[in-house]
Amino acid sequence: MLDKILLQSPIYLLLFARAFTLLMTLPLFSMRSTPRIAKVALAGYIACFILNTNDFSNYMSYLGPDGVTSMQFFLLLIGEALIGLIMGFFVTIIFSSFSSAGQFIAFQMGLGAASAYDSLSQVENPLMGQFFNLVAMLIFMQTNWFQKLFLKAFSSSIEALNAFSLVYARESIVKFLLKGLTNLFSDALIIALPIMGTLMLITLCTGLLTKAAPQMNLLSEGFPIMIIVSFYLIATLIPQLTNFFSRAFESGFAELQELFTQISGGIE
Repeated sequence: MLDKILLQSPIYLLLFARAFTLLMTLPLFSMRSTPRIAKVALAGYIACFILNTNDFSNYMSYLGPDGVTSMQFFLLLIGEALIGLIMGFFVTIIFSSFSSAGQFIAFQMGLGAASAYDSLSQVENPLMGQFFNLVAMLIFMQTNWFQKLFLKAFSSSIEALNAFSLVYARESIVKFLLKGLTNLFSDALIIALPIMGTLMLITLCTGLLTKAAPQMNLLSEGFPIMIIVSFYLIATLIPQLTNFFSRAFESGFAELQELFTQISGGIE
């Protein structure tokens, strides 16, 4: 194993750069609490596994006569790191839709001010956003999407993409990322719409009752009512939400696979 890595060290370095930058941008692995040595070891193991299962004849044609010391190899290494960043950024977009849905719900139910630092998304996030983000992460790990990301999507990206593909297919990649950002807000609204719509009806009814009977002061009682109803709706809808999370991951990886197929077909 070690002899093969040494014989194909340029290819191994390219694979390692892509795997390492992908891990650095993935949720959970991008956390500061995750040891850096663990990320390096996992990226090295993934690169070693891919090295034994794929054909890299297309890479050999791009390597200069000086091997790893050539400027062409250095630019190729930077391109591989950018590909890993793009893949990790796309997965982060999928998770951001769940976190954004939690933020929409938190603002509507009156918990928008209850925010704290979210170690998964690396930003200040309301508690409901952290909850949805954590549920999405558990589903991501439970349904083996992490293994599918590296054993299928990452392997397919090796066959379809290299640093020069970024130049040839830059328009397709930009459109793909913009479409992902659009799906972020649409998925977030789909997740939050049932709860937000119910809370809006509660607010409307409370306002009408307060207008009809000002002495009841129902507006001050509306906040605990909305919080209780929100928790009840979330507990009731959590099976449907988990199914939607799983379908979102499936459709996202299908779009990623379609992008790889389109780029490889366009280059050929």
